[in-house]
Amino acid sequence: RLVTGIEGLLIAGLSLGAWLSRRRLPEMKWLVPLMIVTLLLQSGMGAWAVMYPQTPPVMALHFGISLVCLATVFLTTRVIFEGDARPLDHAPPPPGGFRGLAWVTLAAIVGVAYLGAFMRHSGAELACHTWPLCNGELFPGLAGAAGVAFGHRLGALAATGLVLWLVLWAARCRQTRPDLARVATIGLGLILLQSIIGGLVILTRLTFASTILHAAVMALLFITVAELCRRVLPPATAAAPRPAPAGTPALSAKA
Repeated sequence: RLVTGIEGLLIAGLSLGAWLSRRRLPEMKWLVPLMIVTLLLQSGMGAWAVMYPQTPPVMALHFGISLVCLATVFLTTRVIFEGDARPLDHAPPPPGGFRGLAWVTLAAIVGVAYLGAFMRHSGAELACHTWPLCNGELFPGLAGAAGVAFGHRLGALAATGLVLWLVLWAARCRQTRPDLARVATIGLGLILLQSIIGGLVILTRLTFASTILHAAVMALLFITVAELCRRVLPPATAAAPRPAPAGTPALSAKA
């Protein structure tokens, strides 16, 4: 509680300073409200859980909300450090469909994080007590505690496929948007590391170090994909038009 109280004060101070710069940094108009809302939700759910014990589905929301709050703090910091240079306002637009894939990937990672938190709060962490197979089976079914644990693994596999897709797609526009390829590659490295640590969590029977490391890498993965989503958003300032995609014919300045 002491640590979260200090963090709350720091986030409140960051929110105030960031909000004052909203005219110069338009992203603050949505980052700051989201930061405050998730901070209040996280604090409220924590207090609610202490006073009135909650079900695993509700408790699992706490971790998801904390990831969103962390991501807003990270993105706010990134925008502040970019300052008036605002490199993304002058970057070529991403390939068609890439933006949608980035957001789908972010949603998938949220789903995987939620399933992992639900598994923990429902006591199903060792329902699949072997890895990579679940209790020695390739497909144990989706019923009961083993189904929850196996569903978490399936979700992680699907999210890995989506991140790999992003990497391959971003590699095709590396010349015009090297930042997308760089961030997507970092995301792929993190999700592969996350899978390995997930196996260690099972093989070491939930040691403190492995479980904490698993949660920490998930947080890094989430903010990495969130940063990728920020980089494919339309420019926040209308006065800064983006260049046309490579290969687009130039329009004449005369009617």
